This record gives sequence, C-alpha cells and structure tokens, in this order.
Amino acid sequence: MARLARTAGLTDVQQEILSTVRDFVDKEIIPVATELEHRDEYPQAIVDGLRELGLFGLMIPEEYGGLGESLLTYALCVEEIARGWMSVSGIINTHFIVAYMLKQHGTQEQKDHFLPRMAAGDIRGAFSMSEPGLGSDVSAITSKAVRDGDEYVLNGQKMWLTNGGTSSLVAVLVRSDEGHSASETAAAPHKSMTTFLVEKEPGFGEVRPGLTIPGKIEKMGYKGVDTTELIMDGLRIPADRVLGGVTGRGFYQMMDGVEVGRVNVAARGCGVAQRAFELGIQYAQQRHTFGKPIAQHQAIQFKLAEMATKVEAAHAMMVNAARKKDSGERNDLEAGMAKYLASEYCKEVVEDSFRIHGGYGFSKEYEIERLYREAPMLLIGEGTAEIQKMIIGRRLLEEYRFQG
Repeated sequence: MARLARTAGLTDVQQEILSTVRDFVDKEIIPVATELEHRDEYPQAIVDGLRELGLFGLMIPEEYGGLGESLLTYALCVEEIARGWMSVSGIINTHFIVAYMLKQHGTQEQKDHFLPRMAAGDIRGAFSMSEPGLGSDVSAITSKAVRDGDEYVLNGQKMWLTNGGTSSLVAVLVRSDEGHSASETAAAPHKSMTTFLVEKEPGFGEVRPGLTIPGKIEKMGYKGVDTTELIMDGLRIPADRVLGGVTGRGFYQMMDGVEVGRVNVAARGCGVAQRAFELGIQYAQQRHTFGKPIAQHQAIQFKLAEMATKVEAAHAMMVNAARKKDSGERNDLEAGMAKYLASEYCKEVVEDSFRIHGGYGFSKEYEIERLYREAPMLLIGEGTAEIQKMIIGRRLLEEYRFQG
C-alpha cells in the first residue's frame, strides 16, 4: 500500500481489487507507458489485461455479468491506473460513463442488450456531447435528430470524442425538438435534447452508413488513447435506441453521467499527482549538489511537504465525492469541488516535481516529462475550472440561501 492517499473503511474485497490493480500497474503499465506514449500507440496489450481482470465490468451489476462494485471502488482503481498512465484511465472512463447511463436511464431491453457485452469488454463505450463551436455551452448544440417513421435521422458534427475510433457504442447527445414549440425550445434549450445509442464498427472512416470517424486528433499529451471527431450525415437510428425510450431527457442523462466523469477526472488527477510526487522524492534522494542529496536542502523538503499535502487533500475530496454518489445523494457540489481541486493540485505537484528534476525534467528520457504534458488535459476535461466554480457557487447559494 502506498504511504500517501490511503483510504479508510474499505472492505476486504475492495482492498483485494485495488491490490490486484496496483500490481498490474507496476508490472504491466509503468514499464512501457512512456515508450508507448512517445509513439502515440494504442495500448492494446494493457487493455486486454484490464479486460481479463474484469475491470470493464467493474460497476456493471452482477445480474448483467459485472462485478457490481461502487463508484468509490472504480475511482480508486482509476487513481491507480492513472498513476501508471493517464491515457489508460481515459479508455475505461468513457466506457463506464455509458454503462452508468444505461444502468440508470436505459430501458430494460437496452440494459439486457448492451450491459452484458459491455461487462465482458466485447462492447466498448464512448460518449459524445461537445461540438466544434460549443465549448462549455452545451445548450448551443446544433446536431439534430428528425423523426422519420420508426427511425430518426441524425445530422451534425461532434468533437473531442475519446475512444472515438476504438469504441463500438457511442452515446450521442443531439437536439430533438419533437413535442416542443420553437418558443419552448428557445426558453429551455436543454429540454429539447436527446441521447441516442449509436452502434458502429471500431475504426476510422465511414464506420456505418451516415457515420464517419475521420481520424485521430493530434494532441500535446494524453496520447495512445484516440480522440476524434464524429460526423453524422443522414445517420439513421431506430427509435428504440433513444436512451430510456423517451426524447427530451438527454441533457439530464448526460449530466448524470458527467458527475461520474468528474469523479473519474478527480481520481486521475490524484493518480498523476501521486506518481509525480513519487518521482520527485525519489530523484531528490539520488541527485547530489553541494556535497549532499538535494532532499537534504530545506527548499526541496518544503516543496516535497507541499506536494504530499496536496496529494492527500485531493484524494480525500475525491473519496468524499464518490461516497456521496454511492449513497444515492446529489453530489454535483462535491464532484465539482473534487474535480477542481484535484486537477489544479495535479498541475502544481507535477510542476514542482518537474522543477526538482531540474534540466533532466525537460528530457524525454525522464517520466516526469510525460506527466508534464498530460496534466493540462485534466484542467479541461469534464468541464474547465471556471465551469466547476460556477457549479460550486450556484450550489453554495442554494445551500446558504439568505432568508431576509
């Protein structure tokens, strides 16, 4: 067990799962992560190993072939995986958001059809909400679905789709004004959005009639995992593939999934920060200046103390957010706080470790160089810091409403 970021109150089963994942990370991910990342190579062997461990079914109920574990267990596993290589945690994140949305909002037929194969890893999930001109303004979605008999015809362009190429099931949020007047849609645009479950072949190009995945988007970091666009041009989807069977609920379904995603991003931040701390404190004891290890210089000890405190604080908030969601309570405040703090602290801990490494931190031979390029993605994914602050501020005003 790592000295930092311990979690109290875990069951024997949770501890066994985490121990298995930690061993896998140490033996199968950390030794190859940097090499694969520099080649921007999809980690197929690692993904196959996670599938054998049953992690693709971690939160899927046992009745559908999954392990039926909690969000907390999932988040702690993500923390361990991100400690090895953040891109791998991204591969399972979108899968679990879709599985969670299906479990919470899907029809019985949709659950029976998709969840057993998702638990086995035979179907890989991805979700698509953003668009090229959208940013954080989800209400500005322009992709649209129009009813045509027993089908819907989808048109539009989506952006920043993680696992866009490797996935075989995509939950896509589009506008569907069915049953709403123009004035109602203008007044409450979120009420005219619908989530469609789109099945496709893995790969790039035209992956089914009317659906194209152009190719991977080149990124500064977060490599290995494929991030893509998604183009719908006359894409026909059966009406029974509307998530939950009713149009107009997509925004709420997606936001419920994003809360799980925010806990995931917080967990990733904790894992990356913990690895950066490990690298920093190790290097500080190996590197000598002025006749002694730099770890014996007070300035470095102060930096290590700050880094470790941030790792602990972020981990505690992430665990709290996960446990709140598991209890069935609303957790958007806690998830927003955890995502905001963990991503900001991750950036700071990685940069401090980078500084401890000195000039060697700038070399691709050292792992910290990879972490330095990966950390910024967490500042953006599942909502920027500014969006989290808006969520936090609004929720605080609800909780502390002045009665005057």
